[in-house]
Amino acid sequence: MRLRRKLLIVAAAALMLAGPLYILGAGFFLMRATAQFLTAEKNLERLAQEPPPDAPFAIGYRGDPEAAFGLPFETVMLDTPLGPAPAWLVGDMTECDMTGRDMTGREMAAIYVHGVGGAREDGYRHLSMFVQAGVPTLLVTYRNDPGAPPAPDGVYGFGLTEWRDVEAAADFLLARGYGRLILVGESMGGAIVGQFLRRSPRASAVAAVALDSPALDFPEILRGFAQAAGLPLSAPVTGAALALMAASGTLDMREAVTIADFAAFEGPLFVAHGSGDRIVPVQLTEALVAARRDATLHLRTGADHLGSFAEDPEAYRAAFAGFLGMARNRAAR
Repeated sequence: MRLRRKLLIVAAAALMLAGPLYILGAGFFLMRATAQFLTAEKNLERLAQEPPPDAPFAIGYRGDPEAAFGLPFETVMLDTPLGPAPAWLVGDMTECDMTGRDMTGREMAAIYVHGVGGAREDGYRHLSMFVQAGVPTLLVTYRNDPGAPPAPDGVYGFGLTEWRDVEAAADFLLARGYGRLILVGESMGGAIVGQFLRRSPRASAVAAVALDSPALDFPEILRGFAQAAGLPLSAPVTGAALALMAASGTLDMREAVTIADFAAFEGPLFVAHGSGDRIVPVQLTEALVAARRDATLHLRTGADHLGSFAEDPEAYRAAFAGFLGMARNRAAR
């Protein structure tokens, strides 16, 4: 009887140790996998192996606005904290859009911010809508992009560092005489825009924000990856991975949560997100929309990540045109 009691105590102690050891070990595994995902060089190497599509509206197309649409554009250099970063400015001169209308105007301009491993060209769907509306548009690069300065650690910060490069874009447009800005963020670009709204003194110039499949909560996205990998106890495992990342001297990715920043934004918000998104949980966008108190246009689709435009271009364009109308009304106040 005494031996049995001792064995039960040993077994209970082993189980108590096994849980924390599993969480720590699985957290370390998840941290390493996440580090690979956030390493810019690894992402760019992988994407370089994929042949780019021929259609300008397809994600991954490569070619400047003139090659894509015959649109004149200006290559400008943004003065970011890490050095000059190239951007394409479309519509900043007396010119005509695709329908022959004059595009000159200084009241408002847009900034497009792409996601992880993306590029300026990924903004062509939104550019086409801005061109139709006569809104000059700046398609930016940021740290770790080809042609832009690398981050010192070579990793993506989900907005915790990149927001300063968007601030440089805002400074550029404000110096050109534009009084109000529209920010567009896709995927991680949404996270960058959110950190800009939280941290930049230039946020007061933002009249409206548009998001597509926005990465609003990095810890929740990471937990989704853990669940997809079949890791039990995904919540504590994710917590361990995030703590290990912070302790290793990299960024504290627990701060990469921007739902509250967009919820508090006092201006029109457009957000498109598909229920079939396998990367960013659509529930994050649903939570944002539920928390909003200002004008919000929510386009729900069944698409995968960044696929809402391709699923129904006409519905997307109609919704975005309504958003631009709200943005103009707000900017005119």
